[in-house]
Amino acid sequence: MKNYFNLKGQVAIVTGCSTGLGVQMAKALANQGANIVAVARRQNLIDEVADNIAKEFNVKTLAVRCDITDTDAVNEMIDKVLEVFGRIDIVVNNAGTGAVAPAEDITDDQFYNEMNIDLFGSFRVARAAAKKAMIPQKYGRVINIASMYGLVGNKVAGSAPYHAAKGGVVNLTRALASEWGKYNITVNSICPGYFYTDLTRETLDSDFFQANAKTMIPEERYGKEGELDSAVLFFAAPESSYVTGVNLPVDGGYTAM
Repeated sequence: MKNYFNLKGQVAIVTGCSTGLGVQMAKALANQGANIVAVARRQNLIDEVADNIAKEFNVKTLAVRCDITDTDAVNEMIDKVLEVFGRIDIVVNNAGTGAVAPAEDITDDQFYNEMNIDLFGSFRVARAAAKKAMIPQKYGRVINIASMYGLVGNKVAGSAPYHAAKGGVVNLTRALASEWGKYNITVNSICPGYFYTDLTRETLDSDFFQANAKTMIPEERYGKEGELDSAVLFFAAPESSYVTGVNLPVDGGYTAM
């Protein structure tokens, strides 16, 4: 029986891999045999994540502290991964932030910070991984974590910088897919809807958001742990070699309405 999602021996970098969805996706990749590089700003957290994944899935792991707004730090992180593993097969650009305020009250610093982390940060990591590893080896899988808010607006919680940055990630995905296809590098994005994490639980469980879910989400609920796993594995798989430039909503149908 063929395993269509066999990633044994491949090397996957996951940014924002200290908590939440990043850790979940890293575990999904490790479950299929990928060696995991956990990247985030808090060394103590990624050390713990890397140790836990190594023990649970019997794969090699590496924890590298990196601020993705620092180009030199990103280049050094990629160099470190190549020094340890000799290759990079998969990049999951998951690190991000989210400023919430009415658009008329958003400051320049809030808008710039959002773009610098969510959009430019994703580009920095993809650029370095492609230039130093994927283009030379003529293989790669770049998976950007955008958002359903990169596809639509919203009137529930003002977050114009987030919409702008994630919309940029959506079209950056198409642009990089177009340029790098000749190198056997695919570039796709996942556009999650509302998912429970440590940072979102209190907001999503509020009466206001619960009522909104019933109205705006066809499945009438939020995403659960593990419900991004199949999407990230699909884009990471060698067998998905003819899928590129795709922005896949995983949102319970939110963007269908």
